[in-house]
Amino acid sequence: MKRNPIDVFSEWADLDKDFGMEENHRESVDNMLSFALKEQKPFTFIDAGCGNGWVVREVQKNVHCNHAIGVDGSQKMIAKAKKIDPHSTYLCENLMNWTPQTPFDLVHSMEVFYYVDDPKKLIQIIADTWLKNKGRLIIGLDFYQENTVSHDWSETCGISNMKLFSERDWISFFLEAGFHSVENWRVGSKKDWAGTLVVTGLK
Repeated sequence: MKRNPIDVFSEWADLDKDFGMEENHRESVDNMLSFALKEQKPFTFIDAGCGNGWVVREVQKNVHCNHAIGVDGSQKMIAKAKKIDPHSTYLCENLMNWTPQTPFDLVHSMEVFYYVDDPKKLIQIIADTWLKNKGRLIIGLDFYQENTVSHDWSETCGISNMKLFSERDWISFFLEAGFHSVENWRVGSKKDWAGTLVVTGLK
């Protein structure tokens, strides 16, 4: 029987599987952050679907980071993030319903958007309410149409609500939300693995 993503990831937090996620995603996240932060100017940062907060902690090491927060729907992941890093801001919120008190410069997300109820709508919400003018959204996805090895993940992981879109679909979601300078590429491609799809754009 399939379960919703929050329940599955909460269980993974209990089983310390979140540390494996960090290890598996690091190459892609490092690539995304290197691109997004290449201008080396002061910035504020949100990690959408932050898990145990490892990306927030990584970003805070950047001398140009003024403020970084993590948001996640799993109370257990947020509790773990706060235990590891009690001095930072980690919020347990539904990404579809949450809005930051002030807009941010950079929103990052790795392996999250295809779990939400309406990924296209979330991208629009972020464009409208999360980002400053000229702010950037950058997302990484391993579950997408061209990465055929990922297509059975909903079954093998027992997770419901996974939305399978093509590379072109994700790009169109950004464009339709009003993002410009939209770019996409893949990280870590190899035989039988299309790589992490990265899509990014400026408000």
